[in-house]
Amino acid sequence: MARVAFIGLGVMGFPMAGHLAAKDHEVTVYNRTPARAEAWVGRHGHRSAPTPAAAADGAEFVFACVGNDDDLRSVSLGPEGAFASLGPGAVFVDHTTASAAVARELDAAARDRGAHFVDAPVSGGQAGAENGALTVMCGGEAGAYDRAEPVIMAFARACRLMGPAGAGQLTKMVNQICIAGLLQGLSEGLAFARKAGLDGEAVLDVISKGAAGSWQMENRGRTMLADRFDFGFAVDWMRKDLAICLAEADANGASLPATALIDQFYKDVQGLGGGRWDTSSLIKRLA
Repeated sequence: MARVAFIGLGVMGFPMAGHLAAKDHEVTVYNRTPARAEAWVGRHGHRSAPTPAAAADGAEFVFACVGNDDDLRSVSLGPEGAFASLGPGAVFVDHTTASAAVARELDAAARDRGAHFVDAPVSGGQAGAENGALTVMCGGEAGAYDRAEPVIMAFARACRLMGPAGAGQLTKMVNQICIAGLLQGLSEGLAFARKAGLDGEAVLDVISKGAAGSWQMENRGRTMLADRFDFGFAVDWMRKDLAICLAEADANGASLPATALIDQFYKDVQGLGGGRWDTSSLIKRLA
């Protein structure tokens, strides 16, 4: 059992930290809104800390799951950031979906302290976090990853080292690019089925058994037909992630024409008031 800190108790971090507590790790949590940390302690026990630095003090592993690059820097760097008390040999594991550049920046900062950094974005959404069934894609040193993996598996069903610092974030970008394309294709297919007078559920039953089948079809097809989008991964979050993908593509020369277009389709969904709708709400703009 390890002494760990968890920074960021949003819809993902709250249950992830809970799984660590359930595995009998010694957990200290920090959240920008203290009431959220108090609610976590009320449910799971253990303790909260007033700053990221206080949470990380003495921890073998420090986990973070916050919003974006700037949020990540704010909880890791500076006099009250986690790195201020990150001990030699400690491992900082970041589950934020952020840029590869900030991962490399924090990897260098951790090395300066004799510590380690693993970028470890996740896939699986809120349900995956709550069920302890996330997929985790990691970047960092092999030795640090090998130490962190058994702890990460408290809330994961799959975890893999993809390469050096930043490789986890780059792999997550591939994940988001693929999801955006799949959901746009599924949206167009179901909208076409409606216009053609077909039974949408019957269509899904048939084509899900063939080459068109996917996780998105299996888990979101029927909810899309039912006009239900009050769960899952929000459009606002997807647009943040796609902005990261498009910026990285500009830097490395990759061509993402479909992704750039679908990002604008998600902007349309935001214009419909759907910023907090599930990403499968792409179909709404085709109604």
